[in-house]
Amino acid sequence: MSSGTSSSSIYVLPHTVEPNPETGLFNAKLGIWLFLASEVMLFGALFSSYILLRVSSVNWPLGSTILNIPLGTLNTMVLISSSVTMVMAWASLKMKDFGKFKLYLGLTLLCAFIFLIVKYFEYSAKFHHHLFPETSTYMAIYFTLTGLHGIHVIGGIIVNSYLWGPGSKMWLDQPERFTNRIEIAGLYWHFVDLVWIFLFPVLYLL
Repeated sequence: MSSGTSSSSIYVLPHTVEPNPETGLFNAKLGIWLFLASEVMLFGALFSSYILLRVSSVNWPLGSTILNIPLGTLNTMVLISSSVTMVMAWASLKMKDFGKFKLYLGLTLLCAFIFLIVKYFEYSAKFHHHLFPETSTYMAIYFTLTGLHGIHVIGGIIVNSYLWGPGSKMWLDQPERFTNRIEIAGLYWHFVDLVWIFLFPVLYLL
């Protein structure tokens, strides 16, 4: 009867830090770009539907006569500011300053919550004036586009809250990988901001 020794090895997924030589990107960045491509198709289809419905309508209402432009402008400035703080959070990690990272990502989360609070007041005002998705085609598009965008904002809050809190422990033993995660979260957040930059003029100003 013979006995032998067995050894177990832990498989580490490659290219989580260093770029894949075939793509020039580390895995997560390639994955987020593919995900964002699908998101572009989603919002692109909704924007295309909006354009077709508006062009074919005779009495299409002006968004400036229905929506609150000052609140929409405020939310635009809030989201643009959040993109800046998101970049600063990533840059802080590049400079090995974890304290500033926590500050800037915290400010990003604060801006996201402000955006949702302002949107809550906008929605409340519409409901108070009996404006619902079934009221008109325009209101249906408004609630669909801004509601879907709001869901994406909530998704960003969930991810960034995790990275700001328990997920930040990765910085202690895998700082480069954690920095990559913040970069990926930042790419998603910039996409969310970019969608709003298109939504604001299309729905509020035109």
